[in-house]
Amino acid sequence: MKIIDKYILKRYLVTFSVMLIMFIPIGITIDVSEKVNKMIEKKIPLTDILVYYGDFTVYFANLLFPIFLFLSIIWFTSKLANNTEIIAILSSGISFGRFLRPFMYGAVIVSIFALLMGFFLVPKASKGFNDFRYQNLKGNSQTRETSDIFRQIKKDGKIEENIYVSNYNYLSQTGFNFTFEKFQDNVLVEKVTANRIRYDEKTKKYTLYGYNKRIVGQTDDQILSSDKNEVAYNFEPDDLTPVIYVAETMTIRELNKFINKERARGNGNINTYLVVFYKKFSLPISAFILTIIAVAVSSMKRRGGMGINLAIGIVIAFTFIFFDKVFGTLAEKSSIPPFLAVWFPNIVFGILAAYLLRNAKR
Repeated sequence: MKIIDKYILKRYLVTFSVMLIMFIPIGITIDVSEKVNKMIEKKIPLTDILVYYGDFTVYFANLLFPIFLFLSIIWFTSKLANNTEIIAILSSGISFGRFLRPFMYGAVIVSIFALLMGFFLVPKASKGFNDFRYQNLKGNSQTRETSDIFRQIKKDGKIEENIYVSNYNYLSQTGFNFTFEKFQDNVLVEKVTANRIRYDEKTKKYTLYGYNKRIVGQTDDQILSSDKNEVAYNFEPDDLTPVIYVAETMTIRELNKFINKERARGNGNINTYLVVFYKKFSLPISAFILTIIAVAVSSMKRRGGMGINLAIGIVIAFTFIFFDKVFGTLAEKSSIPPFLAVWFPNIVFGILAAYLLRNAKR
């Protein structure tokens, strides 16, 4: 590696690190200002708060990773251009492609870091971040509200089983207004309702309070009722949590295993899990695409100086984030294949990167 490569690579990594160090405290300060009253009111221990903001740092950095990376490259490359360093480098006979090489070295390092973060650190941080919010900052921890949760837990030939709860507390593993329905040949054959359902980790069974069971017969129905009944069902507490929450808190191996299990069960929310899975791979690749775009945009010395380059960079970065969020949501809510939806922003901006790089070489 030549001196120029080391120089640019060092600026690449240092500027990106400084950008993270600058903006993460700002995010923490804003979050503290919004939640400090509840923290004091609930007398949350300082150690819990520190752990929460450790998780918040990882979660926040991963969420805004493309913006931090893009703006950091725009910043230091614009400074190189304004100081006529890029002109000197290219005038010495180095091609633009060769000039771009150390930037690609930096993208490799950052993408590997983002990949490992997404595989192992972000899921753990996401779980701690969300658990703290729901337990301490969302009102009573015993009534963590979720929108109506419906899951198909079995689809085997002619038999189909569905469950429903109106709301569920992940921390206490308690659900309310529970319904279990079993169909055979699209005809209801069994229905169970309960006011409350609670999972027991030791017995691996569910305790149903206000238990009612209806077995549908050909001529008459059989009805069983009790104040409390213990039942072993073929679903896990994770099936009652919001699907995006479940997916975000799993490591890559756990998520892959979970997806295979849910696909075999015919889970209707499989697209949500696949979107989270594919994003773990698409985000690191975006580091290369955004690096090329940033260098191509900011390597030219403009009349407006660094401000113009930063303005262009902010527009492109937020457009990328917009595409990423919109197509991720479309994959979850429509028939668009999750793989295509997740990778579509990279495809579009990859084409843009190739176009801008071609013009920059000229």
